[in-house]
Amino acid sequence: MIVDTLTSAIMDVWPMVVIFLVVVISIRATYIRINHERFVFYREFWNLVFVIYALLLFQLLTSTEINTNSGLNLVPFTEIFRYKMGSKLFMINVIGNILIFVPFGYFVSGYVKASKVSHILFISLFTSLTVELVQLQIGRSFDIDDILLNVVGSIAGFLLFIGLTAIKKHLPRIFQSDLFYNLICIVVFVLCFVYFTRLIGLGWF
Repeated sequence: MIVDTLTSAIMDVWPMVVIFLVVVISIRATYIRINHERFVFYREFWNLVFVIYALLLFQLLTSTEINTNSGLNLVPFTEIFRYKMGSKLFMINVIGNILIFVPFGYFVSGYVKASKVSHILFISLFTSLTVELVQLQIGRSFDIDDILLNVVGSIAGFLLFIGLTAIKKHLPRIFQSDLFYNLICIVVFVLCFVYFTRLIGLGWF
């Protein structure tokens, strides 16, 4: 269900993603060349992943109606407890609202080098509140539960960042090198490229 929603979002937004990536890559490559910066593939790749994620998040939050009700809900947990645990609506409206903000919490935590929950709490709360206010103005609903779930997802992303950072520090030196992460990202890039070309029907592979 969640995978189907994500796939649908990719299909709707892929032309914009391609254009954005070309623009961002061109600007970034020119910046690196002019300023003689060191090129590290996995870091640049990770930045592009965040761009793609942001575009998909925009598509999901503005074009795909996740809530079944429209209007205004200011009472916490009203919508959360309305769905039967494990049901399709529960997976989409509760689990889905958490999962879509896990990458947000992870990416932002890495960017600001967050070390405390409070570092990500305000950013995720402000972002989710803005999303809900915008949704209310475009004919969708404002739901306090969505804000709570999005913040939970962001905090989960922060905890994931802290956990992986701690693990990385205890790995052998070879597994902390740029070369190791470059190789992983190259493999991920190839797999994503093959999946994407098949998804949009280019049929190159």
